[in-house]
Amino acid sequence: MRHPNRRDLLKTAALASAIPTPAAPNGTVDWTAVRNDFPWLKNRLWITAADYHPLSVHSMAAMEEHLRYRVNGEGDYSSSPFHAREAETKQLFADLINARPSEIAFVQSTTEGENLVVAGLRLNGAKGANVVIDDLHYQASKYMYRMLEREHGVQLRIARLADRNGFWNVRPDDMEKLIDKNTRLVSLALVSNINGFLHDIRRTSEIAHSRGAYVYCDIIQGAGAVPIDVRGMGIDFAACGAYKWLMGDFGFGFLYVRDDLQDKLQRSRYGVRQYTSLNNTQTDSAFKLREGASKFETGSFSYIGGAAVHAALKYIKQLGVTNIRDHARELTSRLQAELPRMGYKPLTPPGNETPIVSYHLPEYEKTAAKLKKTFGKTVVALRRWEFADNSGEVRIVPGMRISPSVYNNKADIDRLLEVLS
Repeated sequence: MRHPNRRDLLKTAALASAIPTPAAPNGTVDWTAVRNDFPWLKNRLWITAADYHPLSVHSMAAMEEHLRYRVNGEGDYSSSPFHAREAETKQLFADLINARPSEIAFVQSTTEGENLVVAGLRLNGAKGANVVIDDLHYQASKYMYRMLEREHGVQLRIARLADRNGFWNVRPDDMEKLIDKNTRLVSLALVSNINGFLHDIRRTSEIAHSRGAYVYCDIIQGAGAVPIDVRGMGIDFAACGAYKWLMGDFGFGFLYVRDDLQDKLQRSRYGVRQYTSLNNTQTDSAFKLREGASKFETGSFSYIGGAAVHAALKYIKQLGVTNIRDHARELTSRLQAELPRMGYKPLTPPGNETPIVSYHLPEYEKTAAKLKKTFGKTVVALRRWEFADNSGEVRIVPGMRISPSVYNNKADIDRLLEVLS
């Protein structure tokens, strides 16, 4: 069978906006049609959406529209086709996490969003304060808070990874032991990038708020993959990039700031997206400040990335997060049933409601060789996770993370299991 070349893909992309999303009125989804929306799968197996998500033909069509304007001047736009879709993009993302559009800002990445929160809370000048995180947080966040401690004296408290019956998790009572009246911020990943563990964020938020602390969540491994209700979960601030389960591209993301906290979170950066005025104004009175979370935006961002995620958010909305979650659950449930029988020890708790499952690999090199021999390319994520206890002793755990998405099917799982058996 001939693989599609670039011309084929561009032709597909040009027509993609006219292709109806394969969701029936009764809520069922034609998953074979969904798979066809992701040409990546015609070239290589990919069961690691937690690394990054292949783009659909819908997103490619939106990106091509942007490029046709930027290269050929096609279309009547002020700067990009996405410029007219910014408000709708914020609405779509707000709906996805049960927020208001006025609580959403565009950022370049998850880490940039978290940095804006940390700077806005003035944690770099908060003497005697502490920040509480956990071992399953993203490594860039751990680095940021360690530097905050080293350079500004803010105490970092880490809820250590608990190995309960062989499964990795961190419970609210693990966090509660570290949160006190001097805790300014509790920061965690709603869904861990390490083993997909889904935090009991509502209970953790209740504890944090009762002691006067704010709650920040990294939601990059959750948004688009699992239901998120920032209000019901008690999340004050959140951020995510678009290139994972939001099915977008690199260099574009979202920051959520609860509306009643927007005046308490100080701006640490200033730029053209925070105001409206006449060009080349020299007087303060001419600046009309924008309302809502837009005040935390600064300068230019990736319009082509915005175009991709706008199309992707519409696609996700039509598929429905519940349907997306149900589809992934079928695939990860099979993995959780079969791989332990083959000797792969699961590190993800049973019944964990995310599309990410991880396994301990004592024979790391042997498993890597098996996968390379068959596939030649990345199929799943192989990692060596490093953890330190409170005494500073470090242990390294070799592992495998598998994360199927909407384009995967049972045959993909069968093929992987055959190789790993």
